[in-house]
Amino acid sequence: FPFIEAAKTIQAHWFGIITYTETNLTNGVLEGINSKIQLAKKRARGYRNISNFINMIYFISGKLKFDYPLYST
Repeated sequence: FPFIEAAKTIQAHWFGIITYTETNLTNGVLEGINSKIQLAKKRARGYRNISNFINMIYFISGKLKFDYPLYST
């Protein structure tokens, strides 16, 4: 019985298994970006409009780096 279940699982995920063996790529990067987006949603507890939310997603997942001056004048 366990072998039958294992065979069904492999059959259900066959395309993903073949794709991984050919490209060595997973969806780990997408899962990481999704978790950052979910964190931004939880932190803000809502945005005024969808445009602001999309801009925040770009800001968080875009790995933007700002070089701020050390001292303000």
